[in-house]
Amino acid sequence: MAAPTLAPTRPTPPSGRVPVRRTRLFTLPEARWAAVAVVFFCAGLAVQLTDGPQWLRWGMYLACYAAGGWEPGWAGLQALRDKTLDVDLLMVAAAIGAAAIGQITDGALLIVIFATSGALEALATARTEDSVRGLLDLTPDTATRVARDGEEETVHATELRVGDVLVVRPGERIAADATVLSGGSEVDQATITGEPLPVNKIQGDEVYAGTLNGTGALRIRVARRARDSVVARIAALVEQAARTKARTQLFIEKVEQRYSVGMVAVTLAVFAIPLLLGDNVRRALLRAMTFMIVASPCAVVLATMPPLLAAVANAGRHGVLVKSAVVMEKLGATTHVAFDKTGTLTRGIPELAEIRCLDQRFTDAEVLRLAAAAEHPSEHPLAAAIVRAARTRELRLPEVTEFTAHPGRGVTARVGDRLIGVGSPAAWEPTRDAHTTVDAFHASGYTAVVVTCEHEPIGVLALTDQLRPEAVAAVRATTALTGSAPILLTGDNTATADRLAECVGITDVRAELLPDDKMIAVRELQAGGRKLTVVGDGINDAPALAAAEVGIAMGGAGSDLTLRTADAVVVRDDLTTIPAVIALSRQARRVVIANLAIAATCIGVLVVWDLAGTLPLPLGVAGHEGSTVLVGLNGLRLLRRGAWERAAGSRE
Repeated sequence: MAAPTLAPTRPTPPSGRVPVRRTRLFTLPEARWAAVAVVFFCAGLAVQLTDGPQWLRWGMYLACYAAGGWEPGWAGLQALRDKTLDVDLLMVAAAIGAAAIGQITDGALLIVIFATSGALEALATARTEDSVRGLLDLTPDTATRVARDGEEETVHATELRVGDVLVVRPGERIAADATVLSGGSEVDQATITGEPLPVNKIQGDEVYAGTLNGTGALRIRVARRARDSVVARIAALVEQAARTKARTQLFIEKVEQRYSVGMVAVTLAVFAIPLLLGDNVRRALLRAMTFMIVASPCAVVLATMPPLLAAVANAGRHGVLVKSAVVMEKLGATTHVAFDKTGTLTRGIPELAEIRCLDQRFTDAEVLRLAAAAEHPSEHPLAAAIVRAARTRELRLPEVTEFTAHPGRGVTARVGDRLIGVGSPAAWEPTRDAHTTVDAFHASGYTAVVVTCEHEPIGVLALTDQLRPEAVAAVRATTALTGSAPILLTGDNTATADRLAECVGITDVRAELLPDDKMIAVRELQAGGRKLTVVGDGINDAPALAAAEVGIAMGGAGSDLTLRTADAVVVRDDLTTIPAVIALSRQARRVVIANLAIAATCIGVLVVWDLAGTLPLPLGVAGHEGSTVLVGLNGLRLLRRGAWERAAGSRE
């Protein structure tokens, strides 16, 4: 048979992440226009500060207006055509009004702020789309297909049809969801199921597109087309959740539309009614302008934004990146928290949990020493855990010869004059004691590894995923803060999930979930009226994070798609910061309510004064600006270290 010609494949980094082609900032038109607006604003400001010609200053500022304001202005006019008073149009109108009364610098600054905000929002959207495309890159471009005459041919993955037979060599990514026909290997499918350890695959087992083959070769039959694969469905679920998730708004934005319409209508009435009753134009216009200034929602807007942005900055200093003020506001409404298992509550690194000796000729330490010696040349994650456990116990590992790896089954090696085997229980003929021990370990949620000497079982090793040291405290603090026990959502098997849940104090366990199952579970929890925050790290968690009210990703091991999909990222992988940031959000919400009360009171007093009497314009401006400064400073209190310390203390 002729050797197949293999197309070059994309290298996969050691971490298992696939590089994502990211959109650059200035490839976006919104960013380019915002940059032009900033340049013209800076030029106009320089002319103003150096007492340059007025015509040049106005020219620079008007160019800033044009560059940064044409797009939101056009969008606002289109919205107005649909009988909607858009915030974009009000912003442009406010900037034009500022220029009309000689305050063109203020108007240009407003344009710059709004244009920059729009550019950053466009960049965030583009980066999320990049990550979804990067997820599809998990699947290799090509596959080795076996033709009917037995010859191998390299074909594009999109050309595969159900029933095609493929050959998957060691270290290759699997090109399609398929069933194993022959061969054996361990397959790393953490990206799909979240299982921390490679899974042994033999004849009849299912494998998934995008998962990584281990040391053995597999012959598989395609079960689904590329567009129907599990990894393709994950990408579709993330996009669907992003589209169907209601556009989130700050509390003040929910009333902004009606308030803006009402303010414009009342301003016109304040001008027109006195004019109809015989008042002169100048006095009526002055009263209307004063009303518009004192009724302007600046203080109300500042009542909301500074506390939330200060909380965002404070959380960032303590290792939690909250992506927007909207997310910070929603965190405080959390009633339930759902945790992923692997990589979230655990580190995703196997460790030896227990040794069970089956032969009186050996001690536990001797069983471990022989197993570690045999596994030392192996690159399997379980082998590394066994060797690490032996070194932790300061056991000296003897030299080995005749090392042989049996993909999907284990290894054998000669240690001294003994033939030692280490591997899957299915690879050996277990005695009754070995069978009982293996079953007991499996029932407890451990991965069992049998150690043999001259083909006779002498011990069984139990391995498990390492629990994060702060996991118990984080679960306890989350329960105390929300008043509800967290939920465990995992793709791992039920026994393993139940054992971990018992360790950390979780009672509601949803196990053996594929990515779409996790999203369905999130939807079911939300249907009961729960405000759900989901914490995860893997690609398989991305749909659930996108569907939740708030999705939080673990930054250390999080996949690129998960980090982009999440609303917040725990940069230092410290689980105890999750209840702390929820508590900080609740502090911010309380400050927002206090600020709204202050702003509403000031606006009410000034409006009544203007309508019932004669409020001098300078006094109206002073009162309006004074209330604005007051609520702004009150919100900035959340920048202090003490605010985070109080939040962290409230979780105890």
